[in-house]
Amino acid sequence: MKVLVTGGSGFLGSHIADSLSDTGHDVTIFDQIESSYLKPNQKMVCSDILDSNAVADAVKDHDVIYHLAGESDIGNSIEQPRNAIETNILGTLNVLEAIREFGAKRLVFASSIYVYSNQGAIYRTTKQTCEHLIQDYCEHFNVNNTILRFGSLYGPRAGETNGIYTLLSQALNKKSIEYYGSGDEIREYIHVFDAAAMSVEILADEFENQIIHLTGAERMTSREMVSMIKEILGGKIDIIFKEGSLHGHYVETPYNYTPKLGKRLRQNTYIDLGLGLLDCIRDMDLNNSNDK
Repeated sequence: MKVLVTGGSGFLGSHIADSLSDTGHDVTIFDQIESSYLKPNQKMVCSDILDSNAVADAVKDHDVIYHLAGESDIGNSIEQPRNAIETNILGTLNVLEAIREFGAKRLVFASSIYVYSNQGAIYRTTKQTCEHLIQDYCEHFNVNNTILRFGSLYGPRAGETNGIYTLLSQALNKKSIEYYGSGDEIREYIHVFDAAAMSVEILADEFENQIIHLTGAERMTSREMVSMIKEILGGKIDIIFKEGSLHGHYVETPYNYTPKLGKRLRQNTYIDLGLGLLDCIRDMDLNNSNDK
């Protein structure tokens, strides 16, 4: 199938684009910046998700639209609310209008488990709004959709806004980790390779018009996570817990609010968290070596 991936130059988007290509789909990436990971068999469209004409031109003649373009960082959403609201909500509207005009077999939307939370601030609100828009559009204009609510992602290609990347970067570069919180915060980490693979699996007919949760099988506290990182790096890391917490992030569970329920999808085999962290460390070391 011909598949368009908006936001396909980013962390999750680039991995989903790769998984789609690896399974035989004809992939076009739509993003403001050219992907550093563009494969020879992938096409690139550099444009803005807020440019409705450019979005319409990109959507035209594609069978499936994966919509990931938008502001994905909670902190940035709090600091720059206008940008988050316009990019996430109006960007999604542009995609929906283009699909209404030109048609598509399926819209796949990247949402977040934060839609269940009373945390997440403006980021959460934009994702909730987008889910409602998609459900209304798809109901009235007869478009199949799948909403994917992602948990705590980590893995190669992650950047500074990614939680695991930040912890590993501190450990590797400063030999210490400063963590704002009690250490009791709980996350269900999922490796981006697993998330990308399952994001392609949901193209099966059984996942049409479904809400799917893609979260990790390994549930642990932040204290356990930083201790694992310390152990992997030989124990020569200072761990400092500081008072306070990252504003807008949930502590033990995102499930404080109940929008439309979703189903959880997990693989029988998945990348072990410890092995996944080692993979991240090797990837960061390689990138640091290439930068020198």
